[in-house]
Amino acid sequence: MNKKDIAQIRKQFKMNNDLLKIHDIFNVYIMKGSSDIYHHQSQPFEMLDQDQQELFLSNFKKLLAGQVDEKLFELKFQRNAENNSQLILHQGLLSSDVEDWKEQMLKMVGKMIADRQYEMDIVVTFIRAEYLKPTKRRNEEAEESERDTVYSHPFILCSINNTQEPKKELLFDYVEKEFKYHFVVDPIINLNAPIAGFLFPCFTDNSADVNHILYSAGKVHEPDYQFIEDVLNGEEIMTAKDDKIVFEEIIKDVTGDQLNTSTLSSVYEEINRMIVENEEEELPKLDTQDVERVLKISGLEDVNTEKVEMAFKKVIDDEKYEIKASSVLPKFSSKSIKIQTKIVNISISPQDLRYVKQVNLSGKRYLMIEVEEDTVIEGFTMIPEAFGESN
Repeated sequence: MNKKDIAQIRKQFKMNNDLLKIHDIFNVYIMKGSSDIYHHQSQPFEMLDQDQQELFLSNFKKLLAGQVDEKLFELKFQRNAENNSQLILHQGLLSSDVEDWKEQMLKMVGKMIADRQYEMDIVVTFIRAEYLKPTKRRNEEAEESERDTVYSHPFILCSINNTQEPKKELLFDYVEKEFKYHFVVDPIINLNAPIAGFLFPCFTDNSADVNHILYSAGKVHEPDYQFIEDVLNGEEIMTAKDDKIVFEEIIKDVTGDQLNTSTLSSVYEEINRMIVENEEEELPKLDTQDVERVLKISGLEDVNTEKVEMAFKKVIDDEKYEIKASSVLPKFSSKSIKIQTKIVNISISPQDLRYVKQVNLSGKRYLMIEVEEDTVIEGFTMIPEAFGESN
């Protein structure tokens, strides 16, 4: 699923939306330490009062928030995995019987608690729902309504949430004029920050893909690899952060860690151009040939196929690996490139990197920034100085 597919289904989680039909909700309470199932309960979603519905809808939207390969990951199911989650979820998806659906979801819970203890009590929430997507855009002049013909997308969504310890408080009773100890026994389910979850199946355009599942991590760049492998039976993933590190190490290996700012700026600009030109299609990936071409276009002459392939092999042990361009490219809309020295740290946008140079003068190294106007620091306009002058 790309970001458009995810955004499309995420925005459906709102009250009184006739394009989203949530049939049943199933909550499972798991005890910390023992990881025993303390209680589970299923009911039609429409039977919840409005306040409860709004809480859960907000929770589901939070689960599907975030960037792809940073917090949200499309996983391909492992083949021939024991107690295969793909089969369990597919059977649950196809089941028309609520009890059978609950049985399949309890199998998933069983995989979550096998050989694992949670630090807090957790609540696992499943819904089975259907997203109805109109087959064509609204046409005010047409007699046929856009809702007359729709694509039907049945899905299962799971949200895992921590509980918060009950509060212990000291209260003052104005009537009795005495201090009282107040203890709330019931734990609070924290629906504001899901710690994990998933959507099955994935959707691309108007097609369901039961061979992939969308996993949501609790924190950016911190996927739970045990959950991915043991619970979801997903194949190994690379985060955007991992991809960026791989790219940087490959570039360092090919260039001998010698790259001036002008060349680095050109590298980012070329990759950005690739992304912009493929904006309506699947985001491009960089293989050995792409990396070689980008470096040559950026002005590096001593680059060849063998060097690049060897760098891929050395860094990631796979000369056929493809790096997602969107993962390695700093966001051009923000000052995201960090220039670090012992004296000062600077953030600068990639397109402005070409104005920064490291120069040597009288045996000393200087960081030089080309500017087109006066420099103002804390409201004071700096006076231009010749190299070597100081006050």
